[in-house]
Amino acid sequence: MIKKVIISGGGTGGHIYPAIAIANALKVIDPAIQILFVGALGKMEMEKVPKAGYEIIGLPIAGIKREVSMDNLSFPIKLTRSLLRARSIIKSFKPDVAIGVGGFASGPLLMIASLLGIPTLIQEQNSYAGITNKLLAKRAKAICVAYPNMELFFPKNKLKMTGNPVRSDILEVKDKREQAYAHFGLQPNHKTLLVIGGSLGARTINESIEAGLKLLIDSGYQVLWQTGKPYADKATAAIHALKTPYAKAFDFIYEMDLAYALADVVVSRAGALSVSELCLVAKPAILVPFPFASEDHQTKNAMSLVDQNAALLIKDKDAKEELVQTALRLLQDTEKQQILSRNIKKLGKPDAAKKIAETVLGLV
Repeated sequence: MIKKVIISGGGTGGHIYPAIAIANALKVIDPAIQILFVGALGKMEMEKVPKAGYEIIGLPIAGIKREVSMDNLSFPIKLTRSLLRARSIIKSFKPDVAIGVGGFASGPLLMIASLLGIPTLIQEQNSYAGITNKLLAKRAKAICVAYPNMELFFPKNKLKMTGNPVRSDILEVKDKREQAYAHFGLQPNHKTLLVIGGSLGARTINESIEAGLKLLIDSGYQVLWQTGKPYADKATAAIHALKTPYAKAFDFIYEMDLAYALADVVVSRAGALSVSELCLVAKPAILVPFPFASEDHQTKNAMSLVDQNAALLIKDKDAKEELVQTALRLLQDTEKQQILSRNIKKLGKPDAAKKIAETVLGLV
C-alpha cells in the first residue's frame, strides 16, 4: 500500500527547509511515498516548496498581530475557513500521518488531523516551544526536538531527540570552496565574512554591516551578504558607492552550501535552522538573536552554543556599536576561530532528517 504524508507549516525558511529535508528523507526511504504540503497563502512556502519539487496547498490562515490592528478582527474568520479547508484537504488526500513543522498552517491542519484520528508528529525546532505546538502536543503521537530539557513543554514519553533536519547539500561543503568563489565572484585570497539575517533579512544586522562595510573592506576582508528583499537595494547601493569587488549582496541566497563553503566567519540571527546549519558546517559564528521572537527563543538558541564556547553572542541593541568590531577581531584571530569551529561541530546532528523520517513511518 502506498503511504501518504501531509507536511504542514512554513512562514520562514526556518520552518520550510526542515520540512523539505524531512520530505526528501522520506523519499529516500520509500520512493513511492506520496507527500502533500499545506502552507499559508501568501507566505514564502508557496514559492519555495514547488521549487523543491513538491505540491502545496495554501490555507487562508494568518497570525494575530501583537500591536493593535484591524487585521486581528478577521482572525476568527480566517481560522474557521482554514479549519474547514484543512478538513477538506485531509478527507480528499487521506494521509496516513500528518507532520507539523511550525508556522501558521500547522495549527489548523494538525488539529483537524488529530480530531479525524490521523496520527500526528510535531517537529519543534527551537529550544523554547511556542503556544501552538504546546497545544497540539496533547494529541500528537510523537514530538521530535533538537534541544535538551524539552519536557518542560511537552510530555516526556512523546519526545524524541533527533536534532533539526537541514538540506542535504549543507552536509557536504568542505570541497566546494573554489566553486563558491567562482559562483559569487569573490576572491580566493581574501578571508570572507558571510552575513545572513534569515530568509527575510534582519534590519539591525543589515544597518550594522552597511555602516561598517568600508572598514571591513579596508581591513582586507570581503563580505558575502544576504540582505532579505527589503534591504537589497540599499545594500547594493552601498557596495556600488565603494566601487569594490570585495563585497556582494543578494536578497536571498539559494546556494547556501556554497556560501558556507567560502565563509571564514558567519554573522547570523539565531533561528533554529541557522543554528543547526552552523553546527553541521562547523563555522565560527557571531549570533545576533532577534529580540522579539516569541519567548525570546532565539537568545535561548544562541546561549545553547555560547555556553559550550561554540559561538559568540551580541545583543541586537548592541549590534550597531559592536558587531563589525567583533567580526574584525574574530577574522583576525585564527586560534579563536579554530576553538569555536571545533566546539560547534560537536553539537551537529547530521542524521536528523533520517531519524525524523523513520519516526514518521513508524506511526503509519
